[in-house]
Amino acid sequence: MRWNPKSKPNPEKVQAIQQALQVDEIIATLLVQRGIETFEQAKTFFRPTLADLHNPYLMKDMDKAVARIEKAIANGENILVFGDYDVDGTTAVSLMSSYLKSYYPNIATYIPDRYTEGYGISYQGIDFADDNGFSLIIALDCGIKSVDHVAYARDRNIDFIICDHHRPGNELPNAIAVLDPKR
Repeated sequence: MRWNPKSKPNPEKVQAIQQALQVDEIIATLLVQRGIETFEQAKTFFRPTLADLHNPYLMKDMDKAVARIEKAIANGENILVFGDYDVDGTTAVSLMSSYLKSYYPNIATYIPDRYTEGYGISYQGIDFADDNGFSLIIALDCGIKSVDHVAYARDRNIDFIICDHHRPGNELPNAIAVLDPKR
């Protein structure tokens, strides 16, 4: 990955947003570099509302992921939320499982052991799901290259939803849904 520093923005725009917001010049410079040049744009940036979010269904396979989760809930299935042991993985698992548990009780979490299972989806995690009656695994922050792991799970009648942000390989896993902005 190559860093491409942004050029210095127009000093008049920086000064205008600096005065409008009463912020330091460095903050104003960063805002202008991101295309934020008015008080209203800054307000939307710093205090967004749900209306400011993109439509989540713009992401490929979102409809399939939602439908599979709704089916699992309607059928009383057990859902395993699986994530990496790093900061974004554990945070994602915490947020997703907390949200799902607020609507549905049959939710459990799985974070692989960093030393015995390694990084990403593990066969031990899939075996745990199989041994404990989970029919759906939602993988967060991992799985985009787990073609063999997802096939292993399918052989055990366990569906996968992959939610990842890492670069996909040449082949996507045969999951119910693969949510990745880099697809």
